[in-house]
Amino acid sequence: MSTPPTDQAAPPGPDPRRWLALVAVALSVLVISFDMTVLNVALPTLASQLQATTGQQQWIVDSYTVVFAAVMLPAGLIGDRFGRRFTLTLGLALFGLASAVGMLADSPGTLIAARAAMGLAGALVMPMSMAVIPSLFPPAEQRRATAILAASLAVGTPLGPLIGGFLLQHFWWGAIFAINLPLVVIGITACTLLLPETRNPAAPRIDLPATLLGAGGLAALTYGIIESPERGWSDPLVLGTVGGALVALTALVLRSRRQQHPMLDLALLADGGFRWSTVAATLVSLVLFGAFFVLPLYFQSVLGADAFGTGLRLMPMMLGLMVAARLSDRLVARTGPRAVIVLGLALLAGALLLGSRTEVSDGYALAAVWLTLLGVGMGLSLITAQATALLTLPPARAGVGSGLLQTFRQVGGAIGVAVFGSLLADSYRGALDTGGLAAGAAERAGRSVVAADAVAAATGDPALAASAHGAYVHGMTVVLLVSGVIAVLSAVLVALRMPAAEPAGAAVAGAGTAVEGVGAAVAGAGAAAGPAGPAGAAPVGEPEKPGGTVVPATDHG
Repeated sequence: MSTPPTDQAAPPGPDPRRWLALVAVALSVLVISFDMTVLNVALPTLASQLQATTGQQQWIVDSYTVVFAAVMLPAGLIGDRFGRRFTLTLGLALFGLASAVGMLADSPGTLIAARAAMGLAGALVMPMSMAVIPSLFPPAEQRRATAILAASLAVGTPLGPLIGGFLLQHFWWGAIFAINLPLVVIGITACTLLLPETRNPAAPRIDLPATLLGAGGLAALTYGIIESPERGWSDPLVLGTVGGALVALTALVLRSRRQQHPMLDLALLADGGFRWSTVAATLVSLVLFGAFFVLPLYFQSVLGADAFGTGLRLMPMMLGLMVAARLSDRLVARTGPRAVIVLGLALLAGALLLGSRTEVSDGYALAAVWLTLLGVGMGLSLITAQATALLTLPPARAGVGSGLLQTFRQVGGAIGVAVFGSLLADSYRGALDTGGLAAGAAERAGRSVVAADAVAAATGDPALAASAHGAYVHGMTVVLLVSGVIAVLSAVLVALRMPAAEPAGAAVAGAGTAVEGVGAAVAGAGAAAGPAGPAGAAPVGEPEKPGGTVVPATDHG
């Protein structure tokens, strides 16, 4: 058995294929990212064809994010211990299999199960996408590479509804899952051929009790919030699940603090830059998931757009995101990441508060204005926060640190869907006029605006449809108002608490190029690789033991 090279050995040159490899990883991230929102535009169709209630619609969305968040931490450890490329490709394969099941689902329960499996797969992919950067790029290039991946994550959010709308207009609803299959095959092939395998055998073992506490606590918390509008907060089941969730999550924190090498490494939060960038990214995710949950139904049920038209109506957000990405690197260079994140949160708040002024008689013009502003705020805050957080991590902790960041983000998203979905349902039912309807019809109309439209069409009652549209707009504006207030408070919190001075790597140079299209990175890959070294250069960034010894990776590919 050969002796591993020590830290005195001459370091290998940068991998000449590193930018092509980054494109492969970015495409993998993009698939996972847009799948978080692609389903939102299909919810009206799913609610109609699968007869899904509002609660089931919330779980179709939340089953993905809950499992995603719960599995993120052990997934980061799996990659660090057994191979990051291996874990990434395994996650993509599982994602493709779960997408095939979702494509053929014939009931809300089957679709919820498929979405949960997709969340598990996404949890394997997401932290590994960030963790492979130190193995591909020298320190001088890691800033740009991290920003490109962060931008890919952000781009996927508004891209999802557009892709979903196009597929729903031309194919059956299962096409929103079928599109994942060729993308997964491309991602697996590219990652296998282009990515070096790296691992960190010194990473802590997977803590099964901690995993169960985290998964169970988050699932119970989300279930209790979703059920609260139907049962009431005083219901024993709601109180029991929420109380049990708080106990489980508290036990997880206490267990982690007692362990020398915990799975939930809260010591990473001791760094002010990582801590407050993570907090900012979490708050942005919470706020955005609330907006994304209410908008598709508004466009389709109230404004009368079809699925593809709904996706097109969300494009101003993409335009705003592109503008923000072009500006963010210059702003960070001049003012530092804290000011850029605060500015982004403030713009988010302004957009949401403007959207909360929507009335039933308003057309699309007002929505186009505040969606553009929302995209700018999202780009400035989310891309900058993620890049700042990830660039504070040491290479050996890349997997677990990225997992912690994405866990917090997904927790914020899951709670956002649960809280805002429940708030929407409660506000909608409170404003809906079902006078004169039979008890069964009134109960169906109260489930959702889609159900009310169906009842109105069946009974020939245009007054019910008008009442349902007014009630939905009322619920939507309540959600946007609360989201806007949270964004204001978040901006104030980050401005007061986040350190002003951050590592230079927090600059997000190159993010604009990534947002304009990952293809730009492909076009420039040859030029970027040219001066790096000979074609046979070995990959860099093999993981280090605490003492500085480089551990050659085992090829799992």
